[in-house]
Amino acid sequence: MNGPSGAATGVLTRRVARGATALRGGRVWRPTPYQAAGFLFFLVMTLAYWRVPLCCDAGQHAAVVERLKAHLLAPRHPMADLPGAGSPYYSPYAVAEGAFARLTGLGGWQVLRVAGPVNLLVLLTGIGRFVRVLTPRPWAPVLALAAMTLLWGTERAWWSGYLGLMSMTGNLGYPSTFAIGLAFWAWALTGERARDPRRVRFVGPSGLRGLAGFAALGALYGLVLLVHPITAVAAVLGALALVAGWQRGWSGAVVARWALTAGVALAVAAAWPYFDVLGLAGDDSVDAMHRRLYDGLAGHFWLALAGLPALWARARRSARDPLVLMFAADCLVVAYGYVSGHYTYGRILGLTLVAPQFALAVELAAPRPWRPGRRVLGALAAVAACTGFLTVQAGAVVPRSLDPVGFEQPPRWPSYDWAARHIRSGEAVITDGYYAVHAIAGYGPDLAAPAWPDAALDERERLRRVADVRAYLSPASTRAERVAVARRYRVRWLLLTRWRPVPPEAVVVDWSRRTGEVLARVG
Repeated sequence: MNGPSGAATGVLTRRVARGATALRGGRVWRPTPYQAAGFLFFLVMTLAYWRVPLCCDAGQHAAVVERLKAHLLAPRHPMADLPGAGSPYYSPYAVAEGAFARLTGLGGWQVLRVAGPVNLLVLLTGIGRFVRVLTPRPWAPVLALAAMTLLWGTERAWWSGYLGLMSMTGNLGYPSTFAIGLAFWAWALTGERARDPRRVRFVGPSGLRGLAGFAALGALYGLVLLVHPITAVAAVLGALALVAGWQRGWSGAVVARWALTAGVALAVAAAWPYFDVLGLAGDDSVDAMHRRLYDGLAGHFWLALAGLPALWARARRSARDPLVLMFAADCLVVAYGYVSGHYTYGRILGLTLVAPQFALAVELAAPRPWRPGRRVLGALAAVAACTGFLTVQAGAVVPRSLDPVGFEQPPRWPSYDWAARHIRSGEAVITDGYYAVHAIAGYGPDLAAPAWPDAALDERERLRRVADVRAYLSPASTRAERVAVARRYRVRWLLLTRWRPVPPEAVVVDWSRRTGEVLARVG
């Protein structure tokens, strides 16, 4: 019989013992459907992640690892020759990566490659554990995984924290993926404790163990908050939904145990020495860049609407259903982000879809025979999943060499190994290329103007640096103006696109045969 923990529990069956088997008691282990499907998914997605060049935000995360590798206790700013104190990129997850890089000698890009399958393992086990809290149906976790990776939209949604097949090829190694996996584990443990009060007694040694479990749960939520603060918003909303939906009886002991969980979570977050995560609540420096999250919502997410009938059925059975409450709370926060202009809250859109996706999975995992309504819902879900796979997701797992149709493939950004071998760690670079400005710091060099906002750097200072770089690259700039900018930021290198003239005072060192970009030395 399957155990309540789900993903980590196989099936033990009893059969007639013959021969040598009789000496072992005749027990045969067989994997659950989710263990088998999850193992296959792990292999396929790991290979898919490793075959695609890292792109987009990966350069920022690789740069974080490089800075921690150089100075684990007092890292510099992730992308510039500036102090790094207060940067939210220096989370416990990143510090662990930095320590791993120091021990192994791997660079930031290589550590991200290793992090992908590790994060995927945390995610898969978290999904299995959470779904088995929702239902004992053995096929529900398999269907939940399929729904979560396929039921998005017919336009590609590529953001950190979005876990469709296509976006996974780029962001499996990101802190957001690890944080989402931890959130699923935290929800599973929260749901178990809210639904079954017999798990905790408040007298004797067992009571101490029970309270220690609630304290450990708080530490887990605090870790999610430190690793990826915006994921923690969705994690806390899910926890509140689970407690509000399943907790019966609010005695003083019940209030005390959940207060302990909340207090430990805040204490863990406040004790982290690298940055003040609680101070990020009023930071609006990244709101403008997240405005695009609200553009094209229908095209990015409409296939997830296939789960709304299942969610509605759960609401009819109980208005306190945790998935219903979770979905309503997430939608309210997303709407608040749009109305208030704090568009960063739109980052929880990926986890907002979990409620309808998982509700659909639980509904379709019901044993047969199905009622007519469930058969229609199953057909609708199958059509939606096939549509999502064929329009957006297939290119993630079908290599171009085996592709008979011409599926859209993941982005293939150029590598800058050719340039990085000339630039020493910590030397400053000015670049005008979109790819280069996002990638080159991941090899160890600094940028004169960081590409992303960061709480460790006043945004006005960053914008001033951006303006200076633009002035340097302007065709109208004089040699004296360029020299002044280069001296101000101790610039040693120019990494220029093929249509940008190389200043006469610079010496060309190398160039890319793929992109035509030129590396030149100045100063």
